[in-house]
Amino acid sequence: MRYLFLGAGAVGGTIGGRLHQSGHDVVLVARGPHLAALRKDGLHLTTPDGAHRLPVPAIGGPEEIELRPDDVLVLAVKTQHSAELIDQWAPRPVEGGGTAGERLPLVCAQNGVENERLALRRFARVYGMCVWLPSAHLEPGRVSAAGAPRTGMLHLGRFPHGTDDLAERISADLTASFFDAPVTDRVMDWKYGKLLSNLPNALEAVAGPIDGELRMRLWERGQAEGRAVLAAAGIAHPSEEEQRARRGDRMTLMPLPGVERGGGSSWQSLARGTGDIEADWLNGEIVLLGRLHGVPTPLNTTLQQLAGDFAREGRPAGSLPESDLAALLDL
Repeated sequence: MRYLFLGAGAVGGTIGGRLHQSGHDVVLVARGPHLAALRKDGLHLTTPDGAHRLPVPAIGGPEEIELRPDDVLVLAVKTQHSAELIDQWAPRPVEGGGTAGERLPLVCAQNGVENERLALRRFARVYGMCVWLPSAHLEPGRVSAAGAPRTGMLHLGRFPHGTDDLAERISADLTASFFDAPVTDRVMDWKYGKLLSNLPNALEAVAGPIDGELRMRLWERGQAEGRAVLAAAGIAHPSEEEQRARRGDRMTLMPLPGVERGGGSSWQSLARGTGDIEADWLNGEIVLLGRLHGVPTPLNTTLQQLAGDFAREGRPAGSLPESDLAALLDL
């Protein structure tokens, strides 16, 4: 099989780089300065086992490659960029006849729970992947992942549910490439559990590291809103205890030489000045479900709005004044 990573940032670059290290056929799809750096110097992947320069092929889009029947497309961008890539890749012809949307599997290696629904409109074979992968991408051509002894945990299954032989094959490749990759017939349960853990991303992005009494109280309130919404919607998900037990000590965060520890994916969007952020699909998912099921979500609503404002206005990550942060407790 050949893996095409539609998005080669922190997640796509790390998974693709690790698969490449294990001898698998990998192509990274990127854009702008990141693509230029990948083409010039390869992918620089820093992990606890060292700094690696990997000559992974990189392209800018579907017009630069001939698709094969054994290709696996891995969507690894933030949700706000999913529809554009799905629309670009679904109609592309595949060797032997048919289109990518008709013939090729698409794996959604992404946070949130909307990507799979977007993909299923254009792709007949969609797989969900719950990504537990502490990683970073702040400079063109460079990604880092601090987990050890395993780089990450990637639950995988068919969407909306079920498993098949391809999921098992992908799992085997990932397991041989520094990941734990359990195959599950209820992958979306795990993705909803991850959604809850991603709700503080917006808080971290606008207010900095979640430490101290004030930030912890806000973290707990946002989580409580999320749990209430999922309960009202009847959406199953593993508990925090079950998730921690599953990960165990498989992904201990280690210091990386020459890599300064930053924040999560939303913080990184602000730090890179991308102009957009994922909050509409994380906190916004809870807001949507809350409105559908009559559950108030004042904190997640405000965090969604704040994060969007920070991204559009180019405000620095973590720069929300303490007085504004404290006012969130009165919502």
